[in-house]
Amino acid sequence: MNYNNNNNNNPYPPPQGGQQYYPPPPPNMQQSQPYAQQYQQQQAQAQPQGKWEQQYSQDYGNKQDKFDNMKPKWNDLIFAILFIAQFLGFVAVSVIALKNLNNVGGGLGSQGSRNSSSSITLDSSTAYLLALVSAAGLVFSILLLGMVRAFTTVILEITLLLSVVLSVAYAIYLWYIKYWSGAIIFTIFAVISVISYFPMRRRIPFSKQLLLFVLRIAKSYPSVYVIALGGTLLQTVYSVYWSFATVAIYQRFTPNAAGSGSSSGNGAVIGLMVFSVFSYYWTTQFIINWFLTIEAGIFGTVYFSGFGTPSVAWGAFKRASTYSMGSIALGSLIVALLDLLRAALQLLQNYESGQGDAVGAAIACCAQCCVGCVASLAEYFNRYAMIEIALYGKPYVKAAKDTWNLFKDRGIDALINDCLINNIWTFGSYAVGALCSAFAFIYLKVANPVFVQNNGNIKAAVMGYAFIIGFMISHTLGYGALSSGASTVFVGLAEDPDALRERDPQLFEVIRQTYPRVVTAV
Repeated sequence: MNYNNNNNNNPYPPPQGGQQYYPPPPPNMQQSQPYAQQYQQQQAQAQPQGKWEQQYSQDYGNKQDKFDNMKPKWNDLIFAILFIAQFLGFVAVSVIALKNLNNVGGGLGSQGSRNSSSSITLDSSTAYLLALVSAAGLVFSILLLGMVRAFTTVILEITLLLSVVLSVAYAIYLWYIKYWSGAIIFTIFAVISVISYFPMRRRIPFSKQLLLFVLRIAKSYPSVYVIALGGTLLQTVYSVYWSFATVAIYQRFTPNAAGSGSSSGNGAVIGLMVFSVFSYYWTTQFIINWFLTIEAGIFGTVYFSGFGTPSVAWGAFKRASTYSMGSIALGSLIVALLDLLRAALQLLQNYESGQGDAVGAAIACCAQCCVGCVASLAEYFNRYAMIEIALYGKPYVKAAKDTWNLFKDRGIDALINDCLINNIWTFGSYAVGALCSAFAFIYLKVANPVFVQNNGNIKAAVMGYAFIIGFMISHTLGYGALSSGASTVFVGLAEDPDALRERDPQLFEVIRQTYPRVVTAV
């Protein structure tokens, strides 16, 4: 089958000099409709069922059933209501606790006089430093994206090799310090990484084309970066608020504690602490999945409707915040409950260790590791379930079933692709963090603010914060925005390759040459 565009009437002739050419989408395909409904309508009118549709029908049935042209509906609404209720409940309790502490003048962790000579006061130089570090982190991250675009294959090769080398080196280090249990586990990981190196290396050409396509979408719709940064900022602000609120709740409701204004017993305090931890797990998971669904909605709309589609970000945000909110809450709840169970097992392990019960501590430790593995797998599984929700507006259970079918057929491909692309942002984020830390060191040397004079510990702390800021900015732009886009396009190629074949046949042919399985839908 010839995938090249040989239409002599094409008003957009290819550029000279051997440059890669992607024709713009036809004007009649640039309209925004949610959940790929427009693509289904065009396909139904454009061509009869051929071998592509016949292969697709073997697993999923008629395409008309998958892209049923229905108005969006509220999926899993009860879980959206439960999520909002628990969040408002935590906010109400935390406001009461914080207000009480403010009234009694206790404060959070206040000790002694604020005028103590040992206190540390950060001046305006700190604010300037943090602002400059944030700007530097953004600049370094943009440079990293430019390097990835220019040297995609080389960077994928280097980061893959680094991941194998560091895995082996860490296993050797654990044997050297005689940490036997950890050494055995990480030696297994090192062996797996060495064995999988060459098979993964053969997948680099496909990951390269996928990443370049995602970078092209992000260049046309820079809102994906803004949304990713907004998600990180919201997550950070909520975590800081939760930390202060949880301390305030403990002090407010614990009998005889500083700032206590309640006669509640220990049972009530334990219940409030458990509720606070559960609320944190559920809310943070929801924030992660919410922004992931928005990002996936943007990339998915471009995949199905083409470049130039208007109001892409607003449409993705609206769907994730309304019709799909309950499905996002349900998926987040599953992982939150597993995290809560893991935390409980961690407390049990600490208790058994304190009691001198080595057997009980070992059992609790094994159980905690098992639950942790299950939670990590569930979180990875949820990532693709959220993409299914973003693309097709499915309820969570239906999205989970389709994700399971996807993993059974393309799970290894998805894992390898994610590992290759995520390696870039992992090592790149460490590099950006190190550069920001060096930037902070130079600033402190030049400005020499009062609070770091003759105080090496504070200087080290500021440099550590600079590293975290740089790391988070780079990781957010890379993993939060582009990796989610790569996963979304992978799902689109796995389930609906016809969409890209019809819209951009030249790009589809390039991808087909590096990933022949793309011609067969899941």
